[in-house]
Amino acid sequence: MREFFNLDGPVFVWLNRIADIMILNIIFLVFCIPVVTIGASFTAMSYVTLKMSEGKEGYIIRSFWKSFRQNFRQSTIMWLILAAFGALLGVDFYMVQQASGTSWTIMQYIIFVGALIWVILFLYAFPLQARFFNPVMTTLRNALLVAFANAPRLILMIAVCVGAVVITLWNTSTFVWAILFWMVIGFALMSLLNSKLQIGIIHKLSGEAESDGEDPDHWEVDEN
Repeated sequence: MREFFNLDGPVFVWLNRIADIMILNIIFLVFCIPVVTIGASFTAMSYVTLKMSEGKEGYIIRSFWKSFRQNFRQSTIMWLILAAFGALLGVDFYMVQQASGTSWTIMQYIIFVGALIWVILFLYAFPLQARFFNPVMTTLRNALLVAFANAPRLILMIAVCVGAVVITLWNTSTFVWAILFWMVIGFALMSLLNSKLQIGIIHKLSGEAESDGEDPDHWEVDEN
């Protein structure tokens, strides 16, 4: 029992991990405040949670800031593209809801496919950017290719995200508690869960990049 509660025991290890996730969540939200920095903030959070999945997270704040700074330009461009794409889908959905007919029913399916692509890009593009440096469009293309090549993990990731959204919006009570959850730990926890599913894919891609030798289109961020 004494070993169970010592500083190296499972209780303190888990408490430290929870504290790290909470700190990461707060940093992520703070860096999202300017809105335009949301993409860089997602990339930095993904970088840290991928490191957590490997047991190599180190100093949370320093790792977050390093990735945020290094990937700011690429991540911001990706975020603006995704934001514009999402806004277009939202406008199209609103217009479809105001109309009826067979053609509009077809448009609903098209919008659904577009929304699915948007979610896939959001789930995979920022983690890939966190570990590999590529042109923006290459990263977005790779995000789709990697996602569909690992369909079972993709389905599980989407199911977790959809489940979290459904629970959040279930009723007024769950919405209030969910807001507290997202503000305290939710975003970082979801990122960590996704990273657990993605880390094997990242390692495989890293191995392929290394086997190719010096390739300027594949660059893994170093951790000092």
